[in-house]
Amino acid sequence: MLPAGTTIDVVSKTAVRIKSLLLDICCAVSSILTLSLAIQPEMQAERVQADCCPLEVRDASEAASAPSNTNGRLIVIGFMGGRIKGDNFVHTEARLAKQLRQRYPLAVHSAVFANHDGPIALRTVLQLLDNNKDGHLSEEEREAARIVIYGHSWGASETIALARRLNELSIPVLLTIQVDSVQKSNQNDRLIPPNVGEAINFYQSEGLLHGRSLITAVDPKKTTILGNYELTYKDNPVSCAGYPWFARVFMKPHIEIENDPSVWSKIEALIRTKVVDSQLL
Repeated sequence: MLPAGTTIDVVSKTAVRIKSLLLDICCAVSSILTLSLAIQPEMQAERVQADCCPLEVRDASEAASAPSNTNGRLIVIGFMGGRIKGDNFVHTEARLAKQLRQRYPLAVHSAVFANHDGPIALRTVLQLLDNNKDGHLSEEEREAARIVIYGHSWGASETIALARRLNELSIPVLLTIQVDSVQKSNQNDRLIPPNVGEAINFYQSEGLLHGRSLITAVDPKKTTILGNYELTYKDNPVSCAGYPWFARVFMKPHIEIENDPSVWSKIEALIRTKVVDSQLL
């Protein structure tokens, strides 16, 4: 006979694997359909160019050229959901990073990555913090870190994964923001590491694919959970124009929350509170 609780654990793990498999299938088909839509010019997403996105790092060589955070700027890192690249402006995560660069050019370093580019994002953060470029972070450089991380879906899971890596390096994070967080394999998007000052979670529970409803702090004395906020779109649908039909049919609530202006206005307001130079607010 199996020990008590084993059946529940097996069912729970199986559910996580099924959810991950469904998301993988959805994202794969969605990516194919998005590619096919690219044949039609009117359906193409705006793509960021190098001159307007200096911190949009796509590989390790570009990460090496990232400027240092000499002025104590706020470092804002975003992660895309699914198989989406960081330069896809159909998605609000990418648009938010661009808006932050435009509104606070002297106060914010913002960059957005595909969720599988966590290692590149980490290297970018470390190089931004390395003011004297000696390849080593001093205690002073670590303590001066001012970082916000956000993401949607798998990108929200990667948000906590990056925060956890920074925790291992004794680097503080001001705020993490999860939007309909879907846990990636070998990650834990529920427990917020103690280096995070504040964390907030937005989710919906109506769709075939939906996010984590509860996040908790590893150490409540060090991390304030600002809230776990549930959104519903049954009576207040949100436009998902530009998304493939497959995503609009099978993942509609999951992408509605990604496009919900009320959610992202709250997110931008939270980030704005971390911008220290009042002259730029």
